Amino acid sequence: MAKRPPSPKRSSSRGPYRSQQPKAAFVPTGVLPGKEEVLAFIASQDGKVSKRDIARAFGLGTGQKIELKAMLRDLKDEGAVEGRRRKVHVAGTLPSVVLADVTGRDSDGELLATPTEWDSEEHGDAPVILLHIPEKLRGPAPGLSDRILVRVEKDDPAEGVAYTGRVIKVLEKARKQQLGVFRALPNGGGGRIIPIDKKNLGRELQVPPGAENDAQDGDLVSVEMMHQRVFGLPTARVKDRLGSLASEKAISLVAIHAHGIPNAFPARVIAEAEAAQPATPKDREDWRKLPLLTIDPPDAKDHDDAVHAVADDDPDNDGGFIVTVAIADVAAYVRPGSALDREALLRGNSVYFPDRVVPMLPERISNDLCSLRPQEDRAALAVRMVIGKDGRKRSHTFHRILMRSAAKLAYAQAQAAIDGQSDDTTAPLLDGVLRPLYAAYACVKQARDARQPLELDLPERKILLKEDGTVDRVIVPPRLDAHRLIEEFMILANVAAAETLEQKKVPLIFRVHDGPTLAKLSALREFLVTLDITLPKTDQVRPSHFNRILATAENTDAAPLVNQVILRSQSQAEYSPENYGHFGLNLRRYAHFTSPIRRYADLVVHRGLVRTLTGGPDALPENVTVDALAEIAADISATERRAMAAERETVDRLIAHHLADQLGATFSARVTGATRAGLFVSLDETGADGFVPASTLGADYYRFDEARQALVGDRTGEMHRIGDRVEVKLVEAAPVAGALRFELLSEGTYVGKARGKSVSTRSRGPAKSGAFKPGSGKFRSASGLGRGKPPGEDNAPGTSDSGPGRTKLSRTARSGKSRKR
Repeated sequence: MAKRPPSPKRSSSRGPYRSQQPKAAFVPTGVLPGKEEVLAFIASQDGKVSKRDIARAFGLGTGQKIELKAMLRDLKDEGAVEGRRRKVHVAGTLPSVVLADVTGRDSDGELLATPTEWDSEEHGDAPVILLHIPEKLRGPAPGLSDRILVRVEKDDPAEGVAYTGRVIKVLEKARKQQLGVFRALPNGGGGRIIPIDKKNLGRELQVPPGAENDAQDGDLVSVEMMHQRVFGLPTARVKDRLGSLASEKAISLVAIHAHGIPNAFPARVIAEAEAAQPATPKDREDWRKLPLLTIDPPDAKDHDDAVHAVADDDPDNDGGFIVTVAIADVAAYVRPGSALDREALLRGNSVYFPDRVVPMLPERISNDLCSLRPQEDRAALAVRMVIGKDGRKRSHTFHRILMRSAAKLAYAQAQAAIDGQSDDTTAPLLDGVLRPLYAAYACVKQARDARQPLELDLPERKILLKEDGTVDRVIVPPRLDAHRLIEEFMILANVAAAETLEQKKVPLIFRVHDGPTLAKLSALREFLVTLDITLPKTDQVRPSHFNRILATAENTDAAPLVNQVILRSQSQAEYSPENYGHFGLNLRRYAHFTSPIRRYADLVVHRGLVRTLTGGPDALPENVTVDALAEIAADISATERRAMAAERETVDRLIAHHLADQLGATFSARVTGATRAGLFVSLDETGADGFVPASTLGADYYRFDEARQALVGDRTGEMHRIGDRVEVKLVEAAPVAGALRFELLSEGTYVGKARGKSVSTRSRGPAKSGAFKPGSGKFRSASGLGRGKPPGEDNAPGTSDSGPGRTKLSRTARSGKSRKR
């Protein structure tokens, strides 16, 4: 094959923002097109097309848009177009930005890739993408078997390549090397590798003498595979020693390396942070006399938001309030294109583990210059909101200010003062500051209740650690009005930011959350029928529909079950430059503005607001396009999912270590998931997740009933379904992988037939696989211990949007702050 020239480069500004030439305009007709015309238009566009794009192109009115929506639904049902959420593209083609896997090289050595998600049965072989790697690619260059984010353009299939693509980012490096724990052989020389991944449990590796690379027993190591022998365990060589699991903070170290989370700042980033100087009153409004408060967890060090409220003295707003939210002005210190900016985008967000924080920004910025400490001058971006008597926001204005926090309070401390237990700090603030804040919250809550966001009741557990980094206990802290106050004020500020930038026509990154898909709604309806609960048959479902179901189930045995199944029916929130609203919060527009210290999305929004206020080098560059922000949104959505997975796995490992010496103990639990392979259970006391293989349920054969979300015995009709309260016995534990296997002790319910007397489902006998083989470190498991997580666990709107969005164990003993909002 002749060598192809690389794809033309787009012009670039400083940093990650890239400009792009606008597409040619389409002449509107004002006439509703036929299906063929719509398909032709979609095919003519690069990538995905929304209903709004089509309506704008053909000049359609409101009534015609309804017909267009029905037409697009028909085209989807016919298989002519496909796509997620509210954008579609022609079936059998690729959108403009796609996940792909690097699969090989052409004859000239150029990398080739294929899309990660492709329906081969429907559309034939996956198209080949010839990759172009930009000179200034952020992060590592791609290699074979890597997973990448790529912007694609159609090419000539006659030359053997359907698309060319510019690599945006490497999302996951190929697992040429594996991580595991080195276990030295008792007689010296060589050892074995215990894998840390649940999927690889029981697949140990052998390290021959001389290949240990000075690894000591208990070290976390990366290994590379060696030439395999026909018989015996696969052989590997220790490549790097990553730390000892005997030391403090070892558990989170596993997740950091397993997910490739950057945890050390380059020297140039540290130097740039150390050179930063405190802000001055120049070009800022002086608000230092306004008694703003920070209210955070007691162990927080980065105080990035402060609040204040006062009754409005405007006669036209009798009973209303003026609410002020001030957020640390991170944009003043992290400018577009700087080393700090590039590193922040690479990280995407801070990652919170029970024993440490991996911050997005160095401590000089996050815990010093941008931390709103009491009685210290700090730069901030503030929004002043006028709230009406009905709790609705009437107007708002943004200001770049210099502020001085009046006090630093903990949630429980602020709540205690309101409840009549003031201390030396809160007593002077009670009448003039705290009571107006709570009065304003009571006012705002009226509008929130009328809006009816999704009201899931899923308590958030917290792990308390001992000094050595091991688990002390797990608690469910109380949910206070102080938490709700801060949460609601932050939501108001986020909405104000989105409204301002949209009105000023400044591009931004929205926080979006789509409603449940039709397939998930259908499955949910089928399941709720088994509980004699109905969900309206409409594709325009609203949070209020779910809230009515939750209210019906409240204070019943089915309440936890109903909360779980509704949670799993939800889509996952993400970042996008295209706004399609936030379903969970029931808001038409929403953006993250209130945590720029720990989220890059908020920093982008801050820069947009700075552009509308003062401009300057710390504002969003003028040549930033929606396409450039789409790349950033895809990046930070991926890093958010990476952080969630790493945090969840760390909690699993901590709990598995905590329970490893309790083999044979019994626990109260609840079934949280059912699959063909078995049941997932969550322990009441710790929230630990574990697995009960279907093969251990009894002498019957258990089939998965999708409608009931249950396993049902063929002969007896015994049923185990999600939501069931059960007693389980801990049979196996793999602390390094964070996996637990249980045996079910409770009897199920019986459906479809009477209890069978010829089959004793309770006579389970001994466990079908052992725990650890003493002395060898080998895990002898054929039980499916590493089956992964319960289905649908990642479908939640997320705790950063609407409070406790999913059951999640989070840290308390860490040097940072909890992730509210």
